[in-house]
Amino acid sequence: MAANARLYSAEQVQALDQRTIEQGVPGFALMMQAGSAALDEITRRWPRAQRLCIFCGSGNNGGDGYVVAALAHRLGLNVRILALHAPDQLKGEAADAVQLARESGVSIDDWHPEIEIPSEIDVIVDALLGTGTRGEIRSPFDRAIASINRSGAPVVALDIPSGLHADTGALLGEAVKADLTVTFIARKFGLYTGQAPDVTGEIVLAPLAVAESTLTESGHVGELMLAERLQDTLPRRQPTTYKGHCGHLLVVGGQPGFGGSTIMSAETAARLGAGLVSLATASVHIPPALTRCPEMMVHEARNGLDIEALVDKATAVLIGPGLGQGAWGQGLMQAVMKAEGPRLVDADGLHLLAAGYAGERRDDWILTPHPGEAAMLLDCSVAEVQADRYQAALSLHRLYGGVIVLKGAGTLVVGGESPEECFISPFGNPGMASGGMGDVLGGMIASLLVQGLSPLEAAASGVLIHGLAADDAARDQGERGLLASDLACYARRRANPGG
Repeated sequence: MAANARLYSAEQVQALDQRTIEQGVPGFALMMQAGSAALDEITRRWPRAQRLCIFCGSGNNGGDGYVVAALAHRLGLNVRILALHAPDQLKGEAADAVQLARESGVSIDDWHPEIEIPSEIDVIVDALLGTGTRGEIRSPFDRAIASINRSGAPVVALDIPSGLHADTGALLGEAVKADLTVTFIARKFGLYTGQAPDVTGEIVLAPLAVAESTLTESGHVGELMLAERLQDTLPRRQPTTYKGHCGHLLVVGGQPGFGGSTIMSAETAARLGAGLVSLATASVHIPPALTRCPEMMVHEARNGLDIEALVDKATAVLIGPGLGQGAWGQGLMQAVMKAEGPRLVDADGLHLLAAGYAGERRDDWILTPHPGEAAMLLDCSVAEVQADRYQAALSLHRLYGGVIVLKGAGTLVVGGESPEECFISPFGNPGMASGGMGDVLGGMIASLLVQGLSPLEAAASGVLIHGLAADDAARDQGERGLLASDLACYARRRANPGG
């Protein structure tokens, strides 16, 4: 795992900071590097910016803001600091930063609600609250955040947008909506999941003087998946490869009127390289399935008995899309559950799992709930799931075993409690808010599973390809109107990184 892909909790980052200081790098030197890195990003992104307004709180996050102000003033920019904490009360490195700003000639004013941010301000810098913030945002910070968000000016957040929980990605009230977040030392877990994508904007990592060895030797929480990892997980095939080497996937589902979901799952699995794809579905869906994808083998499923032999022959089974929760779906679910072998359970399959198989654990299955389904499986509210998505996914893993894919912005893949078994995808876009996206994701993951990837790696790589394909499609033709079936051709390209 690349050091710059590791994800850390706020506490772990604080430990990294302290360890670096113990290794001989002064704390104020780190603060100067942070301010310099942030200013470099500001001038890179807004090269014509001349007027900066910097909101400073207490602690080192506020200190970072004072350093940015001092360095920007030295560059000849017009800088104004609005302080929400008396500058003279700051301690340690933050107090040194205040002195630096004053010596540089920066204007420092106390903020109060009546202050309006001038329309001519080119960039606002958020240095209000750092990664240690946990509780609900209180006055006057909540009002200052609202003022920043009303301004209409571009916003740069230092380390993390104020009002965002650094570990969970939950909002602690109204959070600063940044266009750019320059995060220091290491990537914080909460920047990439939950509601974070709504407020972080572009995220740039500035590692400062922290040695890579310090990062790799320290504890972390998980891994941010980068596109480059597909080069290692999806190698080129050997010249002698044939379909028998590439697995046989059985897709089960599609009660009358709901055949599209299973057809999309099966077709996407074929596009990602499964050697054979069978579809067991209601008879009414056989003609459209074969019309859509004649390469798949389609079978009528009247009941569970009809699919027992198919289940036994398959390398893995995907069950759930369009399955329904009635007697027909229950019978098919029973046939799949009593057999051995890898399984991917999605959609209605998850409801049937909770209703009839609560407490059953398997190491070789993959469960792919969205937040509503996760809340159903955990018997809690969607809000509780979204408040701490990692803990929700971990709780599902403890209950059911296997690999959990908690879908949504910043999709999480959890296969255990070690950092090497937790992945977040930073890819995907709002165009994916349309029907069938979860069905094609299931097809992608299941296809990689039958091709020999472990359940954890199949889930992680499938999620990664899904997000990348959606971004490729949106880049070509925009987000609105993006259909789930549009992703297959883009996913195929992403699944052949060495081609």
